[in-house]
Amino acid sequence: MLSDVELVRAARDGDVGALGLLLTRHEAGMRAVALAVLGYGPDAEDAVQDASLTALRRIGDLREPESVGPWLRMIVRNECRMRLRAARSVVPVAEPLAPADPMSPERIVDDHASRDWIWHAMGELTPSLRQTLLLRYFTTVTTYDEIAEVLEVPVGTVRSRLNQARGKLVESLRATADVAHADAGAANTASTREAVETLEVAERGEFPALVHDRWLPETEMIAGNGLRGGRDLLVHGMDKDLTDGVHQRLRYAVTSCDVTVWEMDLISPPDDPEHCPPGVIWVMTRREGRYGKLRLYHPL
Repeated sequence: MLSDVELVRAARDGDVGALGLLLTRHEAGMRAVALAVLGYGPDAEDAVQDASLTALRRIGDLREPESVGPWLRMIVRNECRMRLRAARSVVPVAEPLAPADPMSPERIVDDHASRDWIWHAMGELTPSLRQTLLLRYFTTVTTYDEIAEVLEVPVGTVRSRLNQARGKLVESLRATADVAHADAGAANTASTREAVETLEVAERGEFPALVHDRWLPETEMIAGNGLRGGRDLLVHGMDKDLTDGVHQRLRYAVTSCDVTVWEMDLISPPDDPEHCPPGVIWVMTRREGRYGKLRLYHPL
């Protein structure tokens, strides 16, 4: 049987199966900490799930492999404390917790070899779970209220979807085997190129042709101001922005199966620096290889 030290070293090299075995081996201790701090209930389960995903992202930061057990329990304890602080600071409705280890989308995707497993596992989720998870962990739209506004669902639905998504990811993490996954980095690089190309085409005045080619005729669009329409609204909105001197600059792009998220900086004209919000997020879904729905959202 491999020792904890050997499994940590393998996990650092991107062997997600090794990390899954570590989590299984130390699951009892992790749950014991959560139950001791939070008591029996869904919050304790959520804390263990979030701790498992944090371990996935931060296994490379563990300096003493022989201390992986105490390290995992410490992560659980920190998750529990965050929940207790949030419960004390919010009275009417529990405000969602920020991810335990805030990281840029670029670092989450490119941090180590396990990135491909992450995207493969996300690809196994249902579209609604995958979309919610992408927003929560891979964009600046992180609060339940913001996600609910983007997806046009109740806050309770967002919380439920995130709980389901985290649970399925952790379950997959613990059960994972050595399998080859498609290169997630390549998929996100391709999405980045597509986003940049989209903006360049728009600047050249050729946006209508691109929309006709890449967006389904029955496309549904919801603009940042709540206005609804189809492909014509998308073309009109881009044309109006450019006419007003507003330009977009890509910050990053992430994609998983049929869900794509682009986050853009909005650059107001020099003579009217307050013309528009500082940024916009494109949340898109695809069918049959083409985009079929777009929700634009201006983060606070």
